[in-house]
Amino acid sequence: MIAPSAVLLDLDGTLVDPAGAITSGIRFALTQAQIPDPGEEKLLSLIGPPLTIGLATIDGVDPSTIGSLIATYRAQYAESGMAASRPYPGVPELLAALRASGTTVLVATAKPTHIARALLEVQGITPLLDGVFGNDDEGDGTSSSKTHILAAAIAEHDLDPAQCVMVGDRRYDIEAAHENDMASIGAGWGFAEAGELEAAGAGAHAADLAELAGLLLGNAAEETLRESLLAANPTGAGA
Repeated sequence: MIAPSAVLLDLDGTLVDPAGAITSGIRFALTQAQIPDPGEEKLLSLIGPPLTIGLATIDGVDPSTIGSLIATYRAQYAESGMAASRPYPGVPELLAALRASGTTVLVATAKPTHIARALLEVQGITPLLDGVFGNDDEGDGTSSSKTHILAAAIAEHDLDPAQCVMVGDRRYDIEAAHENDMASIGAGWGFAEAGELEAAGAGAHAADLAELAGLLLGNAAEETLRESLLAANPTGAGA
């Protein structure tokens, strides 16, 4: 058990299942711009880093069109994507248990902060959080690092990095934790490619949210969450 004083969590792929909202929104924006669909596998790889980074890796995307692509994507996402997304089963229970234990619970995402806050509000997660940290805007397309985001959370909440842990499903989360002298846990239910989290040096791994509860709060918390998930889904609980 890690028992941190603060837990920082990634958003898409860790707390919230985009349910295809991100990939379908990007596909819509590309189609509107008459850019060939790069395929689902490629679009899934864009979940994690800022859109300015991911879009630049798609064949047919000119740097000068990235701004308009993002604007089209954001409009589609606001119209239907946020509502289509869903917290992973067990997320509200885990966040409530963390806060009940006295743990500070923060979101650290590469999304622009105002969009992250809107998504969390739509999904009813906001009351379970102590803060939300993201990018000021879409970024300039030169860096996928989340180091500055974690640093902002540390500074604003006067945290001791040695007593914190970052939980995320992509290497950017793990790398940012390392660069802020913070422990890290890889979220095995997200969008990482095979071996990505291990290669990034995740300090621990959780296959599902119940296992994450055990790592953060102990065996009793893991058992409680597993029982809750099983009761909600008797045919097979999962993250």
